[in-house]
Amino acid sequence: MDIEVRPATDFDDVATLVGPKKPTSNVCFCLSYRIGSKENLALKGTARADRVRGLCHEDPPPGVIAYLDGEPVGWAAVYPRSGTSFARNRLIPHVDDLDVWSLWCMRVRPGYRKQGISYALIEGAVAYAKERGAPAIEAYPVDNKGERVNLTMAYVGTRALFERAGFRKVADTGSVLDGFPRVLMRLELQGS
Repeated sequence: MDIEVRPATDFDDVATLVGPKKPTSNVCFCLSYRIGSKENLALKGTARADRVRGLCHEDPPPGVIAYLDGEPVGWAAVYPRSGTSFARNRLIPHVDDLDVWSLWCMRVRPGYRKQGISYALIEGAVAYAKERGAPAIEAYPVDNKGERVNLTMAYVGTRALFERAGFRKVADTGSVLDGFPRVLMRLELQGS
């Protein structure tokens, strides 16, 4: 299986992965951590799609997409932390002043799960951040200790998944998702 991970510059592929089934719905598009809360709440209907379409044309785009045989099968939101709400989040600590990138959301399409897509997304996000000069990349997964995570809340990933990808826990957070504490995981990219 050959999974290719590329920057999320194709709006239609982003919409396939994280857009609502009904274009006028006010859901997801993976905007809640990417833009400010006030703007996120103000975007209604097609304005959400228009905002994401614009983000796909920015440099850097809002994330990366995993492709399998040319078909978009997975999404990962990755961006410099300074341009996300994690820059101001009181529950997710800053461990230092490095200009790190954040990886906060992954989604794999039904029918493609349990095939290594999440791991490929992490690898692709790491490679992209490193290529763009990031000194480190952080993630904020749940520490579920092997317990089942509700699929709706699994978008942050698990501590074990990120550990397998080489990340290490550097801090606890004040954030809890689906009853599980979230931890701050980091992978240093300088010199690696």
